[in-house]
Amino acid sequence: MEPISIVPERPDSDDVRWCFAQYYAELDRRIEGGFDASVALPLVDTGLLPPLGVVLVARRSGQRLGCGAVKLAEPGVAEIKRLWISPAARGQGVGSRILAELEARASAAGKQVVRLDTNGALTEAVALYRRRGYREVRPFNKERFADHWFEKDLADGGSSIDGDRGAT
Repeated sequence: MEPISIVPERPDSDDVRWCFAQYYAELDRRIEGGFDASVALPLVDTGLLPPLGVVLVARRSGQRLGCGAVKLAEPGVAEIKRLWISPAARGQGVGSRILAELEARASAAGKQVVRLDTNGALTEAVALYRRRGYREVRPFNKERFADHWFEKDLADGGSSIDGDRGAT
């Protein structure tokens, strides 16, 4: 089997836009009442360009497997956004690998804490975050589609990519 590559992409690239569209479509199917990106908290492309952030895309043999982004603009705190894995790639450790790489980039940018929000309908995501050491916290934003807010202290062994490889 071909190895999985996880590489940074411009947020306006066709692959990132495709992954985000798949993510939004899945949210619309799974969240009770649907999902409308126009009323969700905005994610501005320029906020995902270095040094303010990065978007990663995972591929195997050229096939898009998933994506994830991290915003790095806030002092000391990074925020994970739009972590999505293709249903065909779930259960293969792709989400854990993307999350570990986003955490590593946050740590390398000097962030001590990483946080994220999600919807409880995304049960696989909630389970992944808990497995990776995220703890539930009080809401830190007004995202109307979120009902879980998580945080992880990167100083407490937060983002060892090598240490997570056994789980993939």
